[in-house]
Order: sequence, then C-alpha cells, then structure tokens
Amino acid sequence: MLVAATFLYVAALPVVASLLISRVEASVPATSDFAAAQAIVVLGGGVHRGGAGERDSLGFDSLGRVAAAARAWRRLHLPVLVSGGGGRGAREPAARLMRQALEDDFAVPVAWVEDASRNTYENALYSARILNAAHIGTVVVVTDAWHMPRALWAFARVGLKPLPWPGPRQGLLYDRIDDFLPSLSALAQTGYAVHELIGAAYYRLHY
Repeated sequence: MLVAATFLYVAALPVVASLLISRVEASVPATSDFAAAQAIVVLGGGVHRGGAGERDSLGFDSLGRVAAAARAWRRLHLPVLVSGGGGRGAREPAARLMRQALEDDFAVPVAWVEDASRNTYENALYSARILNAAHIGTVVVVTDAWHMPRALWAFARVGLKPLPWPGPRQGLLYDRIDDFLPSLSALAQTGYAVHELIGAAYYRLHY
C-alpha cells in the first residue's frame, strides 16, 4: 500500500506530469511546410454523454481539436474531414458532433465525416479509405500535441503523408511551489502520457 501510494503521489505532481508529456511531444516538429497539403483531418477526442433528454456533447479534448481545426482551415482553406466514432456509452459519434460544431459555431465547411473509428489507428485507416477515393494523399492532422506522435505514425502506416497541426504544447513546470504539489489535473496528464507511451509501443507491435 505504501509503494502504491508513493507512485500515486509522484504521478500527481505537475512537474512529473509535464516531464512525461514533454517527452511524448518531443518528436512533434515545431513547424511544417503545408504547401503540398490537400486536406485537413481532425481527430475526435471523446464525447460527453448527455443526461436524460439531453444530447451528447463534445468532450474537452474534442472541443480543443475543433478550435485548432478552425484555425487550420482559416489559414489553409483545405477541405476538412472529421474522424471519430462513438465510445464509452456515447449515443452520437464524435465526428457528427464535430461537424456540427465546425459548421455552426466556426463557419467551417466539412467535406467528409468518418464516424466508425474506435481508436487512432482506425481514425487513420477509415479516413484513408475516404481520402484515397478523392485522390488525396497528403493531409494536415489536427489533434493534441501529446496525441500527435501516435497519430502521425498511424496515418503514415496506412499510406498517407501526415503533416502535424498540434494543439498547444505542455511546457515544463518547475518554477512554482505548486508544481511540486499533487493535483488531479496533473494525475490526468500523467495518465495521458503513460497511455501514449504504451500505445505507441503497442501500435508498432500490433499494426
């Protein structure tokens, strides 16, 4: 119990969470040349299930990716594909909710909807089928910076050329006393980082 409690305490420290997240994000290029890009692909990041009589809504990660996709579209003016199925009891696929948010809230047209995928590899695989039919091979991938390395690997694996458009990066935290005190948000970030490190290894073995 003492060992478990110690690991939990360390995992909840912001300085530890930021070190792990920064390690995951380190392989994402700081800049990219989008001259050859043909489309923008936005990856879903979860759906919040609505209560009785309420519709599902986009989760926090999905909302951030939608906002980033809107910025990418305003700069590049490329056709947009949204990708993400339902999960964890959601009644509506993330892709459909993302399309609604992009079109209604950001005035960004969505050209394609891929709403069957259940994980990052399927995001890439099912998106590739749609994009190949449109003769598109080079895409701008929009997702969180900590999720980008695994996403880039998956899209390259299915034969596309992915260009990263990551969300804000997590800087190193070690300049305030609060950075050395445990918090739930830091514990969640540590979970993201560990999930990506394990997921990257699993993808290379499984796919």
